[in-house]
Amino acid sequence: MASAELQGKYQKLAQEYSKLRAQNQVLKKGVVDEQANSAALKEQLKMKDQSLRKLQQEMDSLTFRNLQLAKRVELLQDELALSEPRGKKNKKSGDTSSQLSQEQKSVFDEDLQKKIEENERLHIQFFEADEQHKHVEAELRSRLATLERETAQHQAVVDGLTRKYMETIEKLQNDKAKLEVKSQALEKEAKECRLRTEDCQLQLKNLHEDLSGRLEESLSIINEKVPFNDTKYSQYNALNVPLHNRRHQLKMRDIAGQALAFVQDLVTALLNFHTYTEQRIQIFPVDSAIDTISPLNQKFSQYLHENASYVRPLEEGMLHLFESITEDTVTVLETTVKLKTFSEHLTSYICFLRKILPYQLKSLEEECESSLCTSALRARNLELSQDMKKMTAVFEKLQTYVSLLALPSTEPDGLLRANFSTVLTNVGAALDGFHDVMKDISKHYSQKATIEHELPTATQKLITTNDCILSSVVALTNGAGKIASFFSNNVDYFIASLSYGPKVASGFINPLSAECMLQYKKKAAAYMKVLRKPLSESVPYEEALANRRVLLSSTESREGLAQQVQQSLEKISKLEQEKEHWMLEAQLAKIKLEKENQRIADKLKSTSSGQVAGLAQENASVANASDQEETAKAVPEAVHSTSVVPDVESREDLIKNHYMARIVELTSQLQLADSKSVHFYAECRALSKRLALAEKSKETLTEEMKVASQNISRLQDELTTTKRSYEGQLSMMSDHLCSMNETLSKQREEIDILKMSSKGNSKKNKGR
Repeated sequence: MASAELQGKYQKLAQEYSKLRAQNQVLKKGVVDEQANSAALKEQLKMKDQSLRKLQQEMDSLTFRNLQLAKRVELLQDELALSEPRGKKNKKSGDTSSQLSQEQKSVFDEDLQKKIEENERLHIQFFEADEQHKHVEAELRSRLATLERETAQHQAVVDGLTRKYMETIEKLQNDKAKLEVKSQALEKEAKECRLRTEDCQLQLKNLHEDLSGRLEESLSIINEKVPFNDTKYSQYNALNVPLHNRRHQLKMRDIAGQALAFVQDLVTALLNFHTYTEQRIQIFPVDSAIDTISPLNQKFSQYLHENASYVRPLEEGMLHLFESITEDTVTVLETTVKLKTFSEHLTSYICFLRKILPYQLKSLEEECESSLCTSALRARNLELSQDMKKMTAVFEKLQTYVSLLALPSTEPDGLLRANFSTVLTNVGAALDGFHDVMKDISKHYSQKATIEHELPTATQKLITTNDCILSSVVALTNGAGKIASFFSNNVDYFIASLSYGPKVASGFINPLSAECMLQYKKKAAAYMKVLRKPLSESVPYEEALANRRVLLSSTESREGLAQQVQQSLEKISKLEQEKEHWMLEAQLAKIKLEKENQRIADKLKSTSSGQVAGLAQENASVANASDQEETAKAVPEAVHSTSVVPDVESREDLIKNHYMARIVELTSQLQLADSKSVHFYAECRALSKRLALAEKSKETLTEEMKVASQNISRLQDELTTTKRSYEGQLSMMSDHLCSMNETLSKQREEIDILKMSSKGNSKKNKGR
């Protein structure tokens, strides 16, 4: 299917590509024609420019000629003006010269007249040619502008089509590459599917053989061990304990808890609504503190005062229903006995609503008949009376469906199991209707309260009471909406959970069988608890793994400890040798010290009194009693006190003592560092071995996890395939078992008959 869709898509794209290509060719041809036209127009424009230049040159030559002629005329006029006074003076000179001058003048005048006419004609031609040239130039320029604009538009269209064409080509190439990759992937998947089908066929064959063997074994066990089939008859099957679905029970308890919270909110809102309605009757239209109210309103107030005794049981019944749904029970309509109690409490509340409805309608009519009631307020009262009727009708409808749902737990024939879903759907519709009615009541009552607040006789007590009633009506509307949405969200789960019950049969037959089933369930649970014996204490799994790692690494750590012991022994022997060496050095140093003290004492005797000699002897005795460091310190002090020994020797002794102490300290630190390094080396070696073992175990675990995931996927596929075949085989086995039970019962009957006949024959033989 995917390949066919891709081929169709590719064909559509190819058709669009061919269309765009044809359009591109047409547009290219049009662009070429327009370019040719524009080139021809440019040539015409060049020719016109050339002709214009020629005419301009002619015009320039004519203007130059006219200037020459004008100058000549001026010269002639000047000559004429000069010749006239001369003629006056020389009139007498003769007639011949005057005649000649007149003839020349006439010739000049004619010539001048011709030149003027020719000049005028040339001016007219030049003006006409100039105007024509300007007109042609303007037309050509406008045509050139339009052609350039059209050329730009055509070029933009061509560029857009080219760009679109290139994008389409790229898109088609990408789609082609994707399709090729997808086709390769599909081919690989097809190959894998073929291999899987072959494996599945082999596994199916093995499973078929295994199941056939199991079927034969099961048939033999059933024939030998099973006395009768208790699932064949629905009466017996209803006593079987179904599988315990803890998730279903927790879900039902959660839903019941939510329903209890919604019913509590609804009960609180109903109590407030009835109580504040009673307070309103006491103050409007007549205030009971000022005047007595009508007998009708007194009776209505008395009935409303009893609302708690009818409304509170609804909450109690829902609470008992919630407490009856526990984790250990089986929650279906046949086992929810407490739903009947809630239905009875709802019925009593419906009776209360029917009892107060006429008084409520009459009270609204009485308000309409009072002088304070306006036309708008009267219309609101009529709407409220209709809403109260609808509210009572909706509660009656809801009570009918709830009582129907309570029938399976008391009267099994009252409601068929096939009608459970229809009744639940109608309950949801009734709750939606209740929400719509409460919205209308809230709307109309808010309008009524607004009109009453505008009345001049409205008291603060009336305004407060109306606000309280309006808040209770809003709470009722919200509670009804929450219940309706809650039920509509869970109605599918309610319908699906109705099938929760014994296998094979249609469900629980009657409440008595459901109660017996619950008792059997309790006994089975108690029996399982008795069988559950406390297990003997064992080593935890994590601790066992840790001990195993320690055991695996103990052999190597033993070798490491043996090496450490050997190294320690070698170091101890070296230290003993060094100790003996230093002991000898210390003895030699003591001998030298005694000699030095003797020498100092001799010097002191010769240079000082007997006190100095006593000090030297005391110092010698202290040096013999103490070790090398104390003697090294006592000698410099004595020398310093007596100021006999030079400072050089005292400094050498101090330096020697300091370095000896430093050597001792460094040797101790070196020994400590060696021991720590050996210890850390052993720990690092053990940790490296543990790390290697952990990596090996990790690799094995990853391989096992991969194999397990593959096995899980394979087993899931096998489960889906074998489940269907196994269900069919189980149905065949059940039919076969039923037929075998029937044959067994017939054989038992025949055996009983034969036994009876043999007993009769034996009695007859005895009588004979």
